[in-house]
Amino acid sequence: MSVKQRRTRLKICGITRPQDAMAVVQAGADAIGLVFYAPSPRAVDIATAQAVVAVVPAFVTVTALFVDPAADEVQKVLDSVRIDLIQFHGDEEDDFCSQFNRPYIKAIRVRQASDVVASCLRFPGALAVLLDSYKPGVPGGTGETFDWSLVPDELPKPIILAGGLTIANLASAIRQVRPFAVDVSGGVEADKGIKDPGKITAFADEVYRVDQESV
Repeated sequence: MSVKQRRTRLKICGITRPQDAMAVVQAGADAIGLVFYAPSPRAVDIATAQAVVAVVPAFVTVTALFVDPAADEVQKVLDSVRIDLIQFHGDEEDDFCSQFNRPYIKAIRVRQASDVVASCLRFPGALAVLLDSYKPGVPGGTGETFDWSLVPDELPKPIILAGGLTIANLASAIRQVRPFAVDVSGGVEADKGIKDPGKITAFADEVYRVDQESV
């Protein structure tokens, strides 16, 4: 799906504190990500997620990230927290992802170009495919980039680019891949799970700058 747009959308993932969510909103990002995956250093419980979401206004998408969850685990979060979008980061299939009456995106760890094309076809219910770096045994949040030349120019779904993005490589990433959106976590942190407001603002400003150059 080739989506014409005037700007690259921005999601900041791994939010664990209300003040970090406020910094994301103030920077003009389009979405925040809440990680419901216990092994992650950015994981949140329901009470923390509720506190974070309480400061997020309308038109900022709240995304819940899961890795191979049980269906009742997902439903418990949906029943307790305002969630607008689900992000699946494990080996889930389309039927599983589509059962929760919420739009979803599917994360793919890229090893070769055929992974991207096959995944777009394998998840017809997904609103977009998020491309992340492949690292054995690690479902995401590696802090490492992948070979962006593996992303085909034309794909049947919008692409969200993730994996090791920082202000230093963001311009190259956007110019080369032309994604619908970019997703960053570690690249805007002071420590794992603790965001740096200055880095968030600088990252958002860099997205805007690159987009303006392309107009």
